[in-house]
Amino acid sequence: MGAVRIAILAVAAIAAIALAFLVRGMLAPKAPPAPVMASAAPAKPMAQVLVAKRDLPIGVRLAVADMSWQAWPLESLNPAYVTDGAAPAVPEKGAVKVAAKATTDLIMTQGPMQAFEGAIVKEAILKGEPVMARKVVRAGQSGYMAVVVAPGMRAMAVPINAETAAGGFILPGDRVDVLQSRKAAEGDGVITEVLMRNLRVLAIDQATSPGKDAKTIVGAVATLELPASDVEVLARGKALGEMQLALRSYADVGGPAGRAVATRGGGDLRVYRGGEVSEVVAQ
Repeated sequence: MGAVRIAILAVAAIAAIALAFLVRGMLAPKAPPAPVMASAAPAKPMAQVLVAKRDLPIGVRLAVADMSWQAWPLESLNPAYVTDGAAPAVPEKGAVKVAAKATTDLIMTQGPMQAFEGAIVKEAILKGEPVMARKVVRAGQSGYMAVVVAPGMRAMAVPINAETAAGGFILPGDRVDVLQSRKAAEGDGVITEVLMRNLRVLAIDQATSPGKDAKTIVGAVATLELPASDVEVLARGKALGEMQLALRSYADVGGPAGRAVATRGGGDLRVYRGGEVSEVVAQ
């Protein structure tokens, strides 16, 4: 075989091999392109805002268990919201600085939850809604007693002392009966009348709740909660003379509150005369 023929065959073989590899590459499945990793969006800076853990209607006394912390975007932070005071993940701007300054001295010294503990809700707060100072009222603030008094009831003060208030053992939140003793119109007898039953004690002097571990409060005035229709009964009793408060047992605080007997002319009277007791109906 000539040298030329051998060269031609070698070139043809090489071309055939090259063509086979080319066809194989075209028919083989293409590998998917490598995924391009998208850069994750930076997390929004958050603050911890004090919110209600449950629906809080008007008149509820706040407890620590009623509040919790919830993450809140800094960009939507309201200056009236109460935060935990922790530094945000980014430098503070505008609203964050204002919100930090909105906390009161009480919040800064005791902590937000402890500062709101015991306050009365004056505007309904829904679950998850921020707890704000304008929606609650604390003892001693304007409007506190008006929030504490139940709808349809009135608050009225009566003078007391240690003798007429069960030795000072009557505390705010207790239930009492109001009695009055006075001289009979005729003779030397004494008339004792139960004016009101099952009234809630709202305050003793300016104390609306007993202090920590307090067992007694001796004051000069007791503020009682009574039905609006019975205000004149208590007012008339104050004009007739000294009244006494009888402390009711916690096991005996049920039933309606108000005047003892709703008769046409008044209530049942008990007259003590010469050691004898008789009951009459005042007309």
